[in-house]
Amino acid sequence: MGAEDVVGRIRQQAAERSLRLTLHAHQEMVQESIAIEEVLEALAGCELLEEYPDDRRGPSCLVLGYTALERPLHMVCTTQQPVLILITVYEPMPPKWPSPTQRRPIA
Repeated sequence: MGAEDVVGRIRQQAAERSLRLTLHAHQEMVQESIAIEEVLEALAGCELLEEYPDDRRGPSCLVLGYTALERPLHMVCTTQQPVLILITVYEPMPPKWPSPTQRRPIA
């Protein structure tokens, strides 16, 4: 599946609200005060940042999207399940993320 197909599938699943949160994703959302509506907004226009085809939970990826209020959100989610599974959700912040699209180099 190509990057455009992956993003299209994620956007469609989000639009249909065909998704599940892992406990970890839910805990991160509570800790960072991220509402499910913000996640859905961010997924609607998300872009693919990284792919993890060999993840132990199955193929997944990191996407970046913005809420209606322009809050950047990173979401790690499955890419080949009938339901979109959000593995984690967080706001990218320095020092690990100098910008929403740029990961700090590992020293």
